[in-house]
Amino acid sequence: MKGKLLGLTALGASAYLVSQYLRSRSRVDLHGKVVLITGGSRGLGLATAREFGSRGASVAICARNREQLNRATADLRSRGAKAYSFVCDVTDRKQVRALVADVTALLGPIDILINNAGVIKVGPFQEMHIDDFEEAINVMFWGMLNVTLAVLPSMRARGQGSIVNVTSIGGKVTVPHLLPYCCAKFAAMALSEGLGIEMAGEGIQVTTIVPGLLRTGSHLNAEFKGNLKGEYGWFAAGAASPAVSISADRAARSIVGATIRRQREKILSIPAEVLARLQGVAPVLARAALGVANRLLPASEGCHDDFTPGREIEAEFTSTVWKVMTKLGQNAAASLNQILHEETRTGLT
Repeated sequence: MKGKLLGLTALGASAYLVSQYLRSRSRVDLHGKVVLITGGSRGLGLATAREFGSRGASVAICARNREQLNRATADLRSRGAKAYSFVCDVTDRKQVRALVADVTALLGPIDILINNAGVIKVGPFQEMHIDDFEEAINVMFWGMLNVTLAVLPSMRARGQGSIVNVTSIGGKVTVPHLLPYCCAKFAAMALSEGLGIEMAGEGIQVTTIVPGLLRTGSHLNAEFKGNLKGEYGWFAAGAASPAVSISADRAARSIVGATIRRQREKILSIPAEVLARLQGVAPVLARAALGVANRLLPASEGCHDDFTPGREIEAEFTSTVWKVMTKLGQNAAASLNQILHEETRTGLT
């Protein structure tokens, strides 16, 4: 019996070593690779561009605002990265095709695509218009699909490439007061997982990134409707708390690591992992917990006004306690190009 146990242990150890060897052989060497990051001018996109750039990749970032892109490019180059920027609205297929052609002409074929562009709009369902759902899906589903379709022909012709899709825990579990966002992220999750299955035999790795709350400073450029102070308060406080959120730098390292290791999926925080597992094994309990959270969130005011960006609501929070509570979030905003001039509002995160 003891001999059999030792044999099984040795077999298991051998299998582990072989799997680690094969994984190391399949890892992506980033030096000289061309990486395209959508929504790369600020927040998580900028943090991810810094991480890829620090590892020797040539980084192309795109967003809708030239001024933001200029600041981001200067930031990346000051850190020694080979960085280039392009104005592009990922919901416009013609612009996307031009983007991929321009990046390819300047840097060579795109080796790694990071689909990161997104919008965050917060408020109760009763305050939402159908246009709010359309915008979310246009950016976070159609935008992802548009860029993916533009890079795939070259990747398939070469038999290699990596597509990394930044989704959200909101693509696995529907979070109250974020319905347009969650609907778009559920669609993005389906696209990413299905594409990964179909592309596996063609040498193209598809990685699904599932962030929970991140300290990227996005609360300043997220948009809010309904009880503005109440909605902004819970969102900004959560996005700044180290208890439930992780830093953008840590998230970026995880994204690059998952790309190198050619992982199928990477959930970025413990709270997000717990929530995803709870939804999988005890969906009734998860639904009950989310129901409690929903009752604690601000009620609809029935006004259906336009959205207000977080940076405008932030001015109404003047207490020292609030400043201390959200200090990490504000520091992240300053570091990650989230502090905007009024004329540069775009709504991208």
